[in-house]
Amino acid sequence: YRGDYIINWCPRCRTALSDLEVEYQERDGRLWHIRYPLASGNGEVVVATTRPETMLGDTAVAVHPDDQRYARLVGQRVILPLVDREIPVIADGYVDQAFGTGLVKVTPAHDPKDFECGLRHDLPQVKVIADDGRMNENAGRYRGLDRFACRDQVVKDLQQLGLLTKVEEHRHAVGQCYRCQTVVEPTLSRQWFVRMQPLAEPAIRAVETGRIRIIPSQWGRTYYEWMRNIRDWCVSRQIWWGHRIPAWYCDPCGEVIVSRTVPTACPRCGKGDLRQETDVLDTWFSSALWPYSTLGWPEQTQALRVYYPTACLVTGFDILFFWVARMIMLGLRFMGEVPFREVVIHGLIRDEQGEKMSKTRGNVIDPLHVIQGATLEELLAGARAGGAPPAALESIRRQYPEGFPAFGADALRFTLAALASQGSDVKLSVKRIEGYRFFCNKIWNAYRFVATHLCEEESGEVVVGDLALTLPDRWILSRLTEVIQEVTGALRAYRFNDAASILYQFLWHEYCDWYLEIVKNRLAAAEDEETARAGRVLLVRVLEQSLRLLHPIMPFITEEIWQRLPHKGESIMLAPWPQANAALHWPDAVETMGVLMEITREVRNIRSNYNIPPGKRLPLTLRTSSPDHDAALEHCQEYLASLARLSRLTWGRDVARPNLSATAVVRGIEVHVPLEDLIDPHEERERLTRELAKVDQALDRVTRKLQNEEFVGKAPPAVVSREKATRAELQDARAKLREGLERIEAHLKH
Repeated sequence: YRGDYIINWCPRCRTALSDLEVEYQERDGRLWHIRYPLASGNGEVVVATTRPETMLGDTAVAVHPDDQRYARLVGQRVILPLVDREIPVIADGYVDQAFGTGLVKVTPAHDPKDFECGLRHDLPQVKVIADDGRMNENAGRYRGLDRFACRDQVVKDLQQLGLLTKVEEHRHAVGQCYRCQTVVEPTLSRQWFVRMQPLAEPAIRAVETGRIRIIPSQWGRTYYEWMRNIRDWCVSRQIWWGHRIPAWYCDPCGEVIVSRTVPTACPRCGKGDLRQETDVLDTWFSSALWPYSTLGWPEQTQALRVYYPTACLVTGFDILFFWVARMIMLGLRFMGEVPFREVVIHGLIRDEQGEKMSKTRGNVIDPLHVIQGATLEELLAGARAGGAPPAALESIRRQYPEGFPAFGADALRFTLAALASQGSDVKLSVKRIEGYRFFCNKIWNAYRFVATHLCEEESGEVVVGDLALTLPDRWILSRLTEVIQEVTGALRAYRFNDAASILYQFLWHEYCDWYLEIVKNRLAAAEDEETARAGRVLLVRVLEQSLRLLHPIMPFITEEIWQRLPHKGESIMLAPWPQANAALHWPDAVETMGVLMEITREVRNIRSNYNIPPGKRLPLTLRTSSPDHDAALEHCQEYLASLARLSRLTWGRDVARPNLSATAVVRGIEVHVPLEDLIDPHEERERLTRELAKVDQALDRVTRKLQNEEFVGKAPPAVVSREKATRAELQDARAKLREGLERIEAHLKH
């Protein structure tokens, strides 16, 4: 329908904006208290406003009907300052009694709430700001002034007349154009609208009944909130590009014709002198037609029958209402069916401090620079081309003094997947991308090792049941089975970060760090050809299936390696998705290897803490507390001795604790590494004392910095967070050093 209504107008773009196209920003402003003399001459009222320039278009002063302070004024008239026009005092429930003085000016042509109030009270609509943001002829002597210059002049004139009683600092939200950030002007205009309530109700029911599922679910609540409070949509735009509104005007008789086809004559007067509306439809209206307009609609094409509705829409939360809700509403209206079954909402990519990326800040990361690499000059050239100011260029110089190397598409894709937790924005940093490039290198190096042990006779189908499986073999197959289930479940639930994390942990910290090293030792020993063959086969099989799981996130390196491995089919993209096999899952192997790996880690930590050379073999004593522990150690003692580089392994429930030992606890098993023959206790005491002094000094420095209110108040939040994390690390290090020093002191006393 076409009607006069308060719309959001951008004076710079010279076009109407929908409510969603207005971005609100908190700003420091002022609240001016202005005297309006009573027409009777018996006093005055004081009205508070943030926009004194619009008072020139006031047509009433309003009070709340329950506000006893002003009940006597209702029905009286006041003189509008600077204009000398009489306007009434009215009572209306929209007035906030707690705001300002409890009296508000009513400007129906420049405020949506005032417009509604004006309709209720049949008030005149006086528009005083033109489409270019300047005051029009209704503004009298202020005509031609920019609206903000007019504000200053109005305030100055009110002061000279003694009509300004008070000015308060006032923080409030100011609407800006999403394109150019110009302050939006609510203004009365004749525009085309879509009545939304009849469209919103079926769209709400579609989500309520499960025909559409919004993921994560909290965005469903946001969807309902907006849809249940929806306003009519202003769809006309005063721009050159877009679908022209299908409306024609008959100038001789004033008839307005809306038609699906181009009319040749006016149905009212019969004349053919018709003029089409020059406004175009809001781009988001055209976008809302996308799911079916791209498939040949309104014709009933084969493509439309096959592809509408689609299964899933993945999109950012910032266009949930701009696009998603409108696609649902118009899809139900024109197609009688929802456009998609699931909507997956993801966050936005921000910089590592969580700030929005913008050219003016200089924190935009160009994906092509990340993939291909860029020198500092290339980064600066790209920023200059985008109009970045000098401060932004300086920020780039400070952050990337050497530019950055080529990280590749796979590293960037994996970073985005790993950081894309549901409902959260992505805090992107070049350091994180670099870390995942190392992951790509790790996978490639694993392949290189596997490739050196590929055998022709083992490149075909090998039945796992025919292999001589060892404990590590059963463990890696069990873990692969679990990982297939976990990754498949994560992807089905759209938890891309979980899928990435599971694959990263499995490939780097289990397949490469543990299984590959165990098989490497097995192949080097060359003692048992049957177990060696099992190792060679499983190295390939586990890597190949892992590549298929990883392929959706890292398509390039996975395809490259897969083509070099024994495989079936033309491409990994067409290979079947791995299926979990319950017959290849041994829970006892997972438990036993878990014990083995944790004990090995603790022994390695002890080596590091006591500066024991990696090549020196150590005695190890394990005090167990259950028969299960003993059984597990019986099965893994050979691997434990090899991986932890042990000279002797003793375990049992009654074994004696060594006098001087480094100790840890793993799943109820006491881990003791005797130190008597490994370190000089006096030298160790001196070393620990020196280390403790260094840590105390560093901790004191960080603590003093965090106790400095000026530093905490002025430093960026990310810097303060880093200092707090450093303090926590130093406190933990100090506690461990003190514990070690106490053990040495106790030994020396004996």
